Amino acid sequence: MQAFTCLTVSVQPELDKVFKALADPTRRYLLDQLHEDNGLTLNELCRRVDMTRQSATQHLAVLEAANLVSTVRRGREKLHYLNPVPLHEMQERWVGKFERPRLHALSAVKRRAEENMSEKPSFVYVTYIESTPEKVWEALTDADITALYWGHRNESDWQEGSSWAHVRADGSGIADIKGEVVESKPPKRLVTSWYDPNGPEDQVPSRAAFDIQLYQGVVRLTVTHTDLADAKAHRDVSGGWAAVLSNLKSLLETGKPLSLEMSKAR
Repeated sequence: MQAFTCLTVSVQPELDKVFKALADPTRRYLLDQLHEDNGLTLNELCRRVDMTRQSATQHLAVLEAANLVSTVRRGREKLHYLNPVPLHEMQERWVGKFERPRLHALSAVKRRAEENMSEKPSFVYVTYIESTPEKVWEALTDADITALYWGHRNESDWQEGSSWAHVRADGSGIADIKGEVVESKPPKRLVTSWYDPNGPEDQVPSRAAFDIQLYQGVVRLTVTHTDLADAKAHRDVSGGWAAVLSNLKSLLETGKPLSLEMSKAR
């Protein structure tokens, strides 16, 4: 599966926030720390930059507003992740044709850092959609809608403890993924386990969490995919989610999906 750039809601205002965030050397240093070791807590970042929690929190808030940092809660702690999408957009707009190898190097470093995590989430993806939480929830759970942008029908009653299946939309009835609905809180949060019905019997299911939040009048959708089997699974998931979520964003904002072949996207 190919990875596709996630488009922002409004290019110019978002880039203004990125430039503002990057103008401060302390914030650049925070990004450097996340580049080296993704998924740090606030306390860990404070120790690395030698500053108070209040000061670090203020800098991180600016980085989050620019979408350069995304966060995921693990129990009572909040983990911070470098989000390269805005940097990718800047690179594509101005220097992409000259410096593309550097972006690939950054992506590879980020991937290796995430693969080396132990109990931290294996993959986090954030996108912003001009829609409502209710419509985003419906797009994730309605079988007919998922067929439009995913090439598969997500079939379930979406009650906690129920089974769900990712069934090909070609009428064959073949399910490429099955699992259980672990958590269902419409229209805010959905967590599902994933396993390959044709895979080994001793496989450990992965888990995908969808967090839907209002953010400055639009929807911030965060997908966290954990417990991936190996580096190949991480590569597949990384490219797959980028394509699927870009297609979902296009469908909700324009009424039609992108011109992408999604029949094999997971």
